[in-house]
Amino acid sequence: MDIPITGHESVLLDEVMSWLAPPARATVIDCTIGRAGHSLALAQHLGPHGLLIGLDVDPRNLEYAKARLAEVEPQFRLFHANFAEIQAVFAQAGIDSADAILADLGLSTNQFLDPRYGMSFSSDMPLDMRLDPRITQTAADLVNKMPQEDLANVLYNFAQERYSRRIARMIADARRVSPIKTTGRLAEIVRSAIGKSGARGEKIDPATRTFLALRMAVNREIENLQTLLATAPRLLKSGGRLAVISFQSMEDRLVKQAFRSAAESGSYEVLTKKPIGPAEAEIARNPRSRSAKLRVLCRGEPCVRP
Repeated sequence: MDIPITGHESVLLDEVMSWLAPPARATVIDCTIGRAGHSLALAQHLGPHGLLIGLDVDPRNLEYAKARLAEVEPQFRLFHANFAEIQAVFAQAGIDSADAILADLGLSTNQFLDPRYGMSFSSDMPLDMRLDPRITQTAADLVNKMPQEDLANVLYNFAQERYSRRIARMIADARRVSPIKTTGRLAEIVRSAIGKSGARGEKIDPATRTFLALRMAVNREIENLQTLLATAPRLLKSGGRLAVISFQSMEDRLVKQAFRSAAESGSYEVLTKKPIGPAEAEIARNPRSRSAKLRVLCRGEPCVRP
């Protein structure tokens, strides 16, 4: 896959624009601004009287987004914050509601490739996985200090790793010899634990689910998503929309359940009865988009589908 000059290609961009459809002069919140792909398109749509507010846990991506948005017409403000802190960001920005809120739960491609994040086993790098420098615990801390049973539960609960106990046992054995400090060493331990028989028929590297689970645990991704889903709908104006793009089945299930619960209150409507996925052309251009699912919730009236 060719990496775009921005270091990341935003998924479901046309679908996001169509389903959010913010009016002129709107206030739009991008909870995961990343490399500003979605935000740039939204800003160009808003015009000179709109307001774009961007959040991200990654200061490097925030700086990139700031430079990329420098020439847009609407006002924009960026905050180093997790989307779980969205209510505090509203208070800092001096607003109490928004016309549209977007959360893309995927990582930026540059974060996988940059060794400073310690995310990838495609090359050997320090085992870190923190997106937010405010986080003190790294993935290396987890694999070297977490009790074996707790580590197995993390692998199973966050990534449905069926060999979780075998992997956790191999990690515990290896760390008694010497600390596990790099992505390469961890990947080899996981591959050894699963073995060729366990990996038979798999289209992904055997270490993929372990790395996913550790990243989710380090960055508290599930807890933060639950907070966002409980908070964001209340911050919408009447007719406002919340759009969430998920990539993992656990995340999509949480979004689906939260949206359904909100709709049962009578104050919201789920606009996407089934999640919206990428078109074949987008998958061919950007294979990482294959697992993306977009769900959209609307508050009050009018809730018109595109």
